[in-house]
Amino acid sequence: MTLAPELLLHGYSIGIFPMAEHRDDPEVFWVDPMRRGVFPLDSFHLSRSLARRMRRGDYQVSIDRDFAGVVDGCADRAETWINPEIRASYLALHRLGHAHSLEIWDGTQLIGGVYGVVLGAAFFGESMFSRRTDASKIALAHLVDRLRQTGFTLFDTQFLTAHLASLGAVEIPRAEYRRRLERALDGSADFSAVIEQSPQGVIQRITQTS
Repeated sequence: MTLAPELLLHGYSIGIFPMAEHRDDPEVFWVDPMRRGVFPLDSFHLSRSLARRMRRGDYQVSIDRDFAGVVDGCADRAETWINPEIRASYLALHRLGHAHSLEIWDGTQLIGGVYGVVLGAAFFGESMFSRRTDASKIALAHLVDRLRQTGFTLFDTQFLTAHLASLGAVEIPRAEYRRRLERALDGSADFSAVIEQSPQGVIQRITQTS
């Protein structure tokens, strides 16, 4: 059974999110970390090597072109918490306009991406994947730039991994997260707005604020 969109959104609004132990476990449980990973939108760490990779411009960026493909890419690993129930629930949330994806392409091949949930001015990052070197980092750079350009104030990463920390994400206590969440829920943002998203433009804007 899928989680109802209303239940999912309520969970995010009070600071919790669902997971499964593994892809074959039908049980879903709610998670409320004592310490929460967040991505300050003005602190993305763009390394010289990543900037050089982006300047090559040998990739294309889209949003919501293949949400299911991004979710499946994120689940395509040895250990995943994305079971069929969670997959179906987020596809339903996407159809209602509350879940979005950002894709990285090489021609017609999906090589990386990230997806998450939107409420107010908060973006709740769920997962990302990469099938080429740096594809997930490129996706995150474009995502941070999009969130900044379209009015978001909170980028929740749930947990802080070494990979996210290397790009500028930090960890904050639960109480501080909930204060930031409350403020973000009172705001508004438009993930799907048409914006300038060339690699050079993204690099320039991130460099100016980091």
